[in-house]
Amino acid sequence: MKRRNFIGLLGNTSLALLAGSMTNAFGAKSDSNEFVFVEAEQFKDFGGWNIDQQSMERMGSPYLLAHGLGIPVEDATTTVTFPSEGTYRVWVRTKDWVAPWNAPGAPGKFQLKVNGKPIKEIFGTKGADWHWHDGKTIKVGKSAKLALHDLTGFEGRCEAILFCKDLNFEPTNAIQALTKFRRKLNGLPDNPEFGGKFDFIVVGGGLAGTCAAISAARNGAKVALVQDRPVLGGNGSSEVRVWPEGHTNKEPYPHIGDIVKEILPDITKGSGQVFNGVSAEFYDDNLKLQKVKEEPNITLFIENRAIEVKKTGDKITSIVIQHLRTAKHLELKAPYFADCTGDATLGFKAGADYEYKVENLMGSSNLFNVLDATNKEEVLKCECKDKSALALKCEVGNFAQPFPRCPWALDLSDKPFPGRKGVKTFGSEGLQSFANMWYWESGFNKDQVNDIELIRDHNFRAMYGAWDAIKNIDKMYPNHRLGWSAYIAGKRESRRLMGDVILDAEDFKTQKKFSDGAFPCSWHVDLHTPKKEFVAGFEGNEFVSDFTRGKEYEYGSVYWAPYRTLYSRNIANLFMAGRNISVTKTGLGPVRVMRTCGMMGEVVGKAASICVKNAASPRQVYEQYLPELIKLLSKPGKKQA
Repeated sequence: MKRRNFIGLLGNTSLALLAGSMTNAFGAKSDSNEFVFVEAEQFKDFGGWNIDQQSMERMGSPYLLAHGLGIPVEDATTTVTFPSEGTYRVWVRTKDWVAPWNAPGAPGKFQLKVNGKPIKEIFGTKGADWHWHDGKTIKVGKSAKLALHDLTGFEGRCEAILFCKDLNFEPTNAIQALTKFRRKLNGLPDNPEFGGKFDFIVVGGGLAGTCAAISAARNGAKVALVQDRPVLGGNGSSEVRVWPEGHTNKEPYPHIGDIVKEILPDITKGSGQVFNGVSAEFYDDNLKLQKVKEEPNITLFIENRAIEVKKTGDKITSIVIQHLRTAKHLELKAPYFADCTGDATLGFKAGADYEYKVENLMGSSNLFNVLDATNKEEVLKCECKDKSALALKCEVGNFAQPFPRCPWALDLSDKPFPGRKGVKTFGSEGLQSFANMWYWESGFNKDQVNDIELIRDHNFRAMYGAWDAIKNIDKMYPNHRLGWSAYIAGKRESRRLMGDVILDAEDFKTQKKFSDGAFPCSWHVDLHTPKKEFVAGFEGNEFVSDFTRGKEYEYGSVYWAPYRTLYSRNIANLFMAGRNISVTKTGLGPVRVMRTCGMMGEVVGKAASICVKNAASPRQVYEQYLPELIKLLSKPGKKQA
């Protein structure tokens, strides 16, 4: 018998989700009680797996990732209850993450264990796209303990598990239909619950969004801060570990930067050189959370992603957010909003004017570091999944750290790359040029929004391919191992929302003056391109970047960028702060570093408070209330005793 498809082959069959049944394209009905739908992100215990939400715009849901740096991670576990005993067909939504490159080996292999026993099918072994992998049939009782059992430590991934009593039922991969299906089976309502009314809603909890929320709250606004990760800070968090750059607290507004300094760790308290990719403690995630939670005017919606925008005319009236773990939907209302998402997600959904061309982009990085197993202090600080095993090795004097061959990674066996013996990169070589470096970067001609999983995975292939070549071909660093790697991509460029002023690099170079200069920029016109000496053989899939430098990319010590770059020209109540502000491609170079982005947030928060007080639009702050804004720019940003 042919399996019954969930939706029509032509993709235009309407999906009927009745109170007690599912209707497929062929008119056959299946009792909804015959299904058990298990979201991976709802597992009770993630074990060593990580929740990854980066591709929700494309997938509609987060997934679990086995990011073990080559060491299998601890099982993710949960318990499920079945409507009846008997035989069920098992489907696991997953993919072979190296299949887009036709690479051999399927490194993301994992098993599904039911009551401690793995089913026969190995997952993560087929399909370049996310799909339902048929796990065949099993017999179960009233309940069962499930476990995702990683086999490799190399980025296995699972989005959901479906048990079907109807053995001929085949679930859909069409996102809209799948979303309805999963919400029905999980007992989630079609309409969101009301989550509150605020004066100002900030979407995105990087440095820009965190500073915007604190700034507005301290100036009297009731603020909602929405962040889709469990930590604040974005690229400046322990998840990504890009060190924040840019000068703060400059004349004529020496208090712009107060909040940035307050929520970033005091580097003088640390030891050693501070740079990208170092230990989590240097990024002090708890400090940012603490400062936000101390503000009585801020309601923090952590691990929530904005998925829908509602409008009346040219104004946003509310947003719908989805909790990453529970999938619960809340509707939040406000008269003013700020897009601090980096990707301009809020503005894009609202129909704001934007610029974005998928060619010659600055890429995304995934930073990583290595550790020396002979150094007990490094071992104790290790963030790898098998820390206890590593510590035991060191205790008994066994320091050798083998690394498996990676035939599915970039083949760098006979290619130059940063860190390889004899290869100098920006004047450094060896481990100094291999680890902790921003220039492991890719996606220069790929969509940094919709293809971010592919871009991130290419970064993984570069990292693992290089380490494989160093360890197994060059026979270098036998006692070193990968200690940590980001799995959240550090983006530099995607959508830019258009404001009343669109700032260009020429404005910096000519020192063009604006009456509403509001935040200082000090970084050079820093644009990234593939580094030429590492391109050969990887055209279109480059993985090492270069940066622009020289007098033609300098503009002096400080440039004050205008307030009019911080609000949308066609969405009347939308601010923005961060790398998605109103600049050209070249204008992005000086403004995108994080301390500068944080100061944008401080300005936006002050301007939003003026809007709330006067029932004014962001544009009217410039047209009618600029003296009031200038006055606020001169006031301290720190919380007053």
